[in-house]
Amino acid sequence: MAGKTMRAVQYSGYGGGFAALKHVEVPVPSPKKDEILLKLEAASINPVDWKIQKGLLRPLLPPKFPFIPVTDVAGVVIEPGSAVKDFEAGDKVVSMLSIKKGGGLAEYAVASSNLIVNRPSEVSAADGAGLPIAACTALQALKSGGAQFDGTSKPLNVLITAASGGVGHYAVQLAKLANFHVTATCGARNIEFVKSLGADEVLDYNTSEGASLKSPSGKMYDAVIHCTVGIGWSTFEPNLSHHGKVIDITPSPATFLSSALKKLTFAKKMIVPLLAVPTKADMKYLAGLVKDGRLKTVVDSKYPLSNAEDAWAKSIGGHATGKIIVEISST
Repeated sequence: MAGKTMRAVQYSGYGGGFAALKHVEVPVPSPKKDEILLKLEAASINPVDWKIQKGLLRPLLPPKFPFIPVTDVAGVVIEPGSAVKDFEAGDKVVSMLSIKKGGGLAEYAVASSNLIVNRPSEVSAADGAGLPIAACTALQALKSGGAQFDGTSKPLNVLITAASGGVGHYAVQLAKLANFHVTATCGARNIEFVKSLGADEVLDYNTSEGASLKSPSGKMYDAVIHCTVGIGWSTFEPNLSHHGKVIDITPSPATFLSSALKKLTFAKKMIVPLLAVPTKADMKYLAGLVKDGRLKTVVDSKYPLSNAEDAWAKSIGGHATGKIIVEISST
């Protein structure tokens, strides 16, 4: 592929939202010895992608401009690096690209062999591209809340906020696989959708009952998978069981401070900041669940790479049901 170019979408500075995305032709990247060159079929946009553009993670990310965003992809192996033994050209895969290097909004990308897994034929590119950040975050949050996923989980009560979103819709399904009783929150238009994912009780967050987070059946929550922002501890605390905890997947500095204070005071009810780190083992497990029909990626919408800015704007809008997918190519 040396000397060849590809279509890509990039931005050249902080801010600007979807209007700052530019369609360009750039060289196809070359894999290092422990990397793999992929021809991308699909990519999924996560909120962290546009938060990086907004500068919320500066000066760490991105390390330089221009920057091709997005990390969660599915595609086909084109060229494994010389040290890669587990993959060969033609393999269909799911990968999380380096968050520092990005590269998902392009026809080709380079992935580390440590964060790439084979994609079963039953798993479409769109299904696979949704998994790395969103599904891994849901999985790790539930494990932090007590889920075992080996048949030994206690039948706990869990609340999942923003249950119709990217992380939330996976969390509902995974919580049911862990034999949890699930109470979920979402907007009125998604109540039936969230029930279809397996939620036992669904609250409209725009009602007084939904705002209070109280279980309609009076259950106290052993764990809360908190997938949104703007809800204070004073709302969570009266709804938690004796040793209940809130797993915050988008923790603020105040979350870390509150968590530390509760540990120092030996509080029984806890708030736990979670900075999920997708792993190869988790991605393989999740892809297997999709293959077996036990987990599904719900696709809110699909956009071609030529309209990637529309997908970007949809994600920033914050009302996607499931995952937003950019289709790169088909094989």
